[in-house]
Amino acid sequence: MKAELTSAITRKALELGFVSVGIAEAGAFEKEAADLQDWLRHGYHGTMGWMERTAAKRSDILKVDPDARSVIIAAMNYYSPEKHSDESDRAKISRYAWGDDYHEVVGERLDTLRDFIVTLAPNTVARRYVDTGPVMEKVWAARAGIGWQGKHTNVISREYGSWIFLGTVITNLRLRPSPPGEDLCGTCTACLDACPTDAIVQPYQLDASRCISYLTIEHNGTIPDEFHGRFENWVFGCDICQDVCPWNRFQKITGEPAFRPRPTALNPAIHELTEMSETEFAKRFEGSPVTRTKWSGLVRNAGALRRDESNR
Repeated sequence: MKAELTSAITRKALELGFVSVGIAEAGAFEKEAADLQDWLRHGYHGTMGWMERTAAKRSDILKVDPDARSVIIAAMNYYSPEKHSDESDRAKISRYAWGDDYHEVVGERLDTLRDFIVTLAPNTVARRYVDTGPVMEKVWAARAGIGWQGKHTNVISREYGSWIFLGTVITNLRLRPSPPGEDLCGTCTACLDACPTDAIVQPYQLDASRCISYLTIEHNGTIPDEFHGRFENWVFGCDICQDVCPWNRFQKITGEPAFRPRPTALNPAIHELTEMSETEFAKRFEGSPVTRTKWSGLVRNAGALRRDESNR
């Protein structure tokens, strides 16, 4: 029965456009829970207070759902081959934010998968998350065999590199676990060496408060002086640690139209962003992950880039 249910769920997920599906037995983390506490003690979460408030749940999925028996992780490929501009007057937006908001795209597919799962057996319950709940998706992805957490802390798939979104379904169904992912980073330190803000403090540990993605998206207030001139024209997110990863030579172009780049998100002129009104921002980035940083955040980021350029 476990094998049949697992096969049915996997087939359905692949039909829905996910490129990889894995399953892990629900339970508490031990090593990862200790690592999370150490990360929080160092203050590497910056101003993301919810990370500390939800630490207990993140460390034990049974505190999220006491009836959970299996954790399903589904990955969706978002890679597009277009390039970031090297021109000094052009801003860079992280590749994941070139298309439609992944929360919506992946979430809708997970809704369909969840609805399918609850029809498989009597009294089945399932809930889904897309980077929104107290779930350590990357740890679960490694346990479920989607890939492994690289030294930059992103999940790397042998087939798709790190250009994948993760969706989670927690269910009370007992399913057949997948073999866990194998760490294949070896002695490579490309991501640590390339980070312009030294955010990867050691292999597998990220100081988010130094990460360009955090500083351009989650950070409130002005950009700290020590990071002036170090953003390399990133205005929303950053792909540097992924761009240099050797495993991303296996990247494949996404088959999902929603993740194809919008012209408004690909290499925008910095001056356009600094001069953009809030109304223009709402129109330009409607349905895009860029709305996460809000108009004020994007204008702040673009303004910092413009000041850096004038100081060179």
